[in-house]
Amino acid sequence: MAAGAFVWWANQPIALRESPLDFSVRPGSSALSAAQQIRAQGADLQPRLFYWLARLSGRGTELKAGSYEISTGMTPWVLLERMARGDQTLLSVTIPEGWTFEQMLQWLAKAPGLQHDVGDLTPEQIMQRIGAPAQTPPEGEFFPDTYLYARGSSELDVLRRAYQAMQKRLAAAWAQRAPDLPLKTPQQALILASIIEKETGKPSDREKIAAVFINRLRAGMPLQSDPTVIYGMGARYNGNITKRDLQTLTPYNTYIINGLPPTPIALPGEASLQAALHPAPIKALYFVARGNGASQFSDTLAQHNAAVARYILKTP
Repeated sequence: MAAGAFVWWANQPIALRESPLDFSVRPGSSALSAAQQIRAQGADLQPRLFYWLARLSGRGTELKAGSYEISTGMTPWVLLERMARGDQTLLSVTIPEGWTFEQMLQWLAKAPGLQHDVGDLTPEQIMQRIGAPAQTPPEGEFFPDTYLYARGSSELDVLRRAYQAMQKRLAAAWAQRAPDLPLKTPQQALILASIIEKETGKPSDREKIAAVFINRLRAGMPLQSDPTVIYGMGARYNGNITKRDLQTLTPYNTYIINGLPPTPIALPGEASLQAALHPAPIKALYFVARGNGASQFSDTLAQHNAAVARYILKTP
């Protein structure tokens, strides 16, 4: 009779404070301790009965710590099986393309369920903790994507995965690059990709924008990219670029410096990496925004001036 009652209990729905109910179990917890933690978080689970269920089923030593979810109708037996498999509830955080390193850190600091262990670490310390070369700033070194994680995961672990993802994507793209590009290293490709990312308003223009910068690098012309100027201005940027800003020397003012800036200026996505290494076969040296997200491309300065007059100055 007792055995029958035990089997009945193991297959009855668990009463929940709310549904679905998220809970977590600490590493190193026994079946009894895990059940006590689950009960304390809002599930009407009998710890000693759950302990015996785990022990008699041979699952007592297989339960995995982490974050889980119980929904209406779930039984102790199903819960035990899920925890033995480590079938955890995963959260996600999306790092958008075009964000800076600082924006990424601020976003991760708000991500729910993460162990926020970056705190006051310097960029150099962050890179050291994730096993990456120290760079200041470590701009553009993390791949913008959606990352899944279990509740209680380390913020540094997400950064490590994003860093490793970028290194793999960059290496693969570099290995398949078009011939005769004026780019000597994968890092230069990453820098150019970040500029393309910030300059692209319409995705179909991406390879053409890449071509303009590649053509300028080949010709020894300054890139003249406003996003690089903005990045170099830092906190001084208030939404506008003045003539004085364009004439102020910073390592990122590509109206003054020759070639590429010293580091990326943002997180480039896969499309920008590919564009930097596979530019469109055009001769354009200039482009200007048309006001609808697209750009107008020109081969000569005269054509470019006419495009500026039409789309920027709005003159006939």
